This record gives sequence, structure tokens and C-alpha cells, in this order.
Amino acid sequence: QVQLVESGGGLVQAGGSLRLSCAASGLTFSRYVMGWFRQAPGKEREFVAYTSRSGGSTYYADSVKGRFTISRDNAKNTVYLQMNSLKPEDTAVYYCAADLYATTYPTRYDYWGQGTQVTVSS
Repeated sequence: QVQLVESGGGLVQAGGSLRLSCAASGLTFSRYVMGWFRQAPGKEREFVAYTSRSGGSTYYADSVKGRFTISRDNAKNTVYLQMNSLKPEDTAVYYCAADLYATTYPTRYDYWGQGTQVTVSS
């Protein structure tokens, strides 16, 4: 079965950096658009970024543009999210997701990881 496993979350001070990873198995990774989403307590899950099947095209939410970078390694079946200049408002559970088509809507994604907590202290 399909599994997406996130790692790399943690506690960091404002202005710091973290790198999240998402390892995929059970699917033909290079056929899927990979996205990152986040959900803060009491809020809806929101789009962060996605990368095309080849990694040649990326798209970001305005709130993270210029600070976060999504990338993928199809040889390793892994997608990454490099997060720099972190702010307290970036605190959330971060999820990776896979879909055959590029979209910012979480309900459209077929597969999800279990999430990893990112906490940014002020």
C-alpha cells in the first residue's frame, strides 16, 4: 500500500531553519505531483507548496514564497521542504501529499502522510 512518511520536524527559534523530508513507497513516485500542506490548531489545512513530477516546476503559497523551497529526488522517492527564516506563524503540523495532478486544494490529493510537528518559538 502507499505510504508517505514525513520527518525532520521539531522546535526552532524564529529566524531559524528546518528541512522536512517525505519518503514515499508503494507508488510510482515520478508519476505524482508532490505537495506540502500544514495545519495549525483550530485552523483548516492549508497549501504550502507543490512540485511537478520532474521537479522542474514548483508553486508556493504567498505566505512562504521566498522562504521555503520544495524539491524532490525521484531516485530516492523523496520530497523535501527547506524552510528558512521561520516565523512563529509557521507553527503547524506539516503533511506531504501525492496526487496525479497539480492542485492547491487538499481535498484533491489522493495520499497523505501522518504529519510532522514544526514549532517556531518567538
